[in-house]
Amino acid sequence: MFKHFALVAAFSAAVAGAGAATPVVASAPASAPAAVSAAKKQLVARVLKLQQGGIEAMASGMVQQPAIQLMQQANIALQRLPAEQRQAVVRDIEGDVRKYVEEATPIVRDRAIKLAPSTIGPVLEQNFSEDELRQIIALLESPVNRKFQSMAPQMQRAITEKLVPETRDDVGAKVRALEQAMAKRLAPPAAASSPQGGASGAKK
Repeated sequence: MFKHFALVAAFSAAVAGAGAATPVVASAPASAPAAVSAAKKQLVARVLKLQQGGIEAMASGMVQQPAIQLMQQANIALQRLPAEQRQAVVRDIEGDVRKYVEEATPIVRDRAIKLAPSTIGPVLEQNFSEDELRQIIALLESPVNRKFQSMAPQMQRAITEKLVPETRDDVGAKVRALEQAMAKRLAPPAAASSPQGGASGAKK
């Protein structure tokens, strides 16, 4: 069930994005793009290779976003279950989410890597000269940049260790308030007593 909803969520997001696109306006035919040299194509391919990790991270984020949304919805629904049932249900849901991520991530990741040359590639070709591409490659391959990128997990961990405890109470209260507000909106409406029913009850 969760995989089905995840796919629906992803599809809905894609449709929404397509619907928000700028309308096509008739205009004069655009001139054909200038031919790209083989040397420039090789430089673009090198940039894409160096950025493969970033492309894979983007794909992973796309896969995880629907799962995160579903987990948020599940957390609200869990509050309606008896306390003794919640732990087992949470364990099952986490298993479903883990299975979805493990199965979907390679699909999206591999497709993103295959699409990069025909999507990101032309953007690089049209907006950067060969000299600029060489500078980008030099930057990406520089020892300092590599060292900086390798330190990213440590920097993230350092701020997270301080940020989470210092914001837990404030954010936690807001999350609980949001969950309660959403639960009220999602709860079935209570049966309203009609004036006639009240009158008949009074006669009895």
